[in-house]
Amino acid sequence: MSTSDDTSEDLPAAGGEEAVVEEAVVEETLDPLALAERARDEHLDALRRVAAEFDNYKKRMAREHEDLRQRAAERLLRDLIPVFDDLERALGAFADSDSAAAIADGVALVHRALWTLLEREGVSELDPLGATFDPHRHEALLSQPADAPEGTVLEVIQKGFLLGDRVLRPARVVISGGAS
Repeated sequence: MSTSDDTSEDLPAAGGEEAVVEEAVVEETLDPLALAERARDEHLDALRRVAAEFDNYKKRMAREHEDLRQRAAERLLRDLIPVFDDLERALGAFADSDSAAAIADGVALVHRALWTLLEREGVSELDPLGATFDPHRHEALLSQPADAPEGTVLEVIQKGFLLGDRVLRPARVVISGGAS
């Protein structure tokens, strides 16, 4: 066997696969419609993949958001259960005792437990007595003549509450309408 025979076996025969591939490439380069269709198909496929990925992302975010909401509600409810237990004990004091002091102590215990829970969650009271009326933080129920400057909060009918700096419930107030 000579070395020239070995090299001839490695070379493809004329008119083989390479010739067919070259012919197809030449035809595609000459046919702009085939090129445009191929490019369109590639872009459409990429677009469909991106749309599917985005749809999966939206579904995953919705699941994670719902899971987070449920965990937050679960934590708050778990913290409220001891307050519920205290309330049951206070109600039991009604049946077991005729003493107003025992009943008042039971209700005060529940009130303290609930307020402690609310404070731990970042809730604070909004006490606007004597302050200038702010429609973002107060709800005016009544305006009455008074010696105080117009728009001053004279009386708090219902307390308001804040969560951080956001108003959970505006304070319901009576404001001064100015001197009569």
